[in-house]
Amino acid sequence: MTEKDFLRDKHVKFFIRTLRVLPSSLSSLDTNRMTVAFFALSGLDVLGAINVLEEEHKQMIDWIYSLQVLPHASGSNRQQCGFRGSSTLGHSYIPETAREKLIPYDSSHIAMTYTALASLLILGDDFSRVDRMAIVDGLGALQQDNGSFCAMPEGSECDMRFVYCATCISYMLNNWSGMDVEKTVKYIQASLTYEGALAQGPGLEAHGGPTFCGIASLILMDRLDVAFTPRQLERLKRWCVCRQQSGFQGRPNKPVDTCYSFWVGATLQLLDMFDKTDARFNRSYILETQSDITGGFAKWPQNSPDALHGYLWSFHYINVKLVPYFYTCPA
Repeated sequence: MTEKDFLRDKHVKFFIRTLRVLPSSLSSLDTNRMTVAFFALSGLDVLGAINVLEEEHKQMIDWIYSLQVLPHASGSNRQQCGFRGSSTLGHSYIPETAREKLIPYDSSHIAMTYTALASLLILGDDFSRVDRMAIVDGLGALQQDNGSFCAMPEGSECDMRFVYCATCISYMLNNWSGMDVEKTVKYIQASLTYEGALAQGPGLEAHGGPTFCGIASLILMDRLDVAFTPRQLERLKRWCVCRQQSGFQGRPNKPVDTCYSFWVGATLQLLDMFDKTDARFNRSYILETQSDITGGFAKWPQNSPDALHGYLWSFHYINVKLVPYFYTCPA
């Protein structure tokens, strides 16, 4: 069977549509607009097409800043500072949002802060309007006693996803005072399972997503070799390599899914083991999930594409550095 072609131009159009308009069927994503925008911006960036947004460039940067939760003059909301996901809860889209108008429970979200900062870097912003110390203070309020992070000060689940977000935020701001690094390292160590990979937290099942989040976090903190022994790292590498079937699966005995070409593939890249995979075999599977009509990639063949899977696999396909937050930090 002849392998499908990679439809770059259609994928570019797919990401542009994601930024400009979404169908009503995706209204449940309204509170997560920031993350959806990040997926699309990142996809355009690795496809070398970020320049197609030239006319909307300033407007997009202003929109991101309008979602920054800024500290009140009294500082009473400092632990809530960062970026929210949309204006669903909070101030309307006004480029210069007033600091004095507080809205109850209008808090930032750790994932939205991460994706907002990464999106600003993709768009070439210099962080001149980012209240760095307010974000760092807000991050400190989210760390738990066991080293993990919750998503917002009102409380939420605490797991490896938010450890990753906290680490990325600290890395991009070049300020680690908002987290206790050693506590976070211990949390990641405690999440290593008998299988050899990482779980969302201690006592849970190993999974491709938190394995990437934990390993990438350790690398950003320059703690990988301190956290795990050579034998533990060898077992982790073996677990990741064994996740390839045609594409990659997130756990043993589960179906392959395009996103794990990133989560597991990127982990192997970080561990200098990606050359041990069958990249052509994986590529053939992924191209089966490509939409020939709208562009974009889906979880599985014959499914509808979405921005998440298109963005993640773009990094794998283009064969660039497989860690999207490693943009150059502004001085």
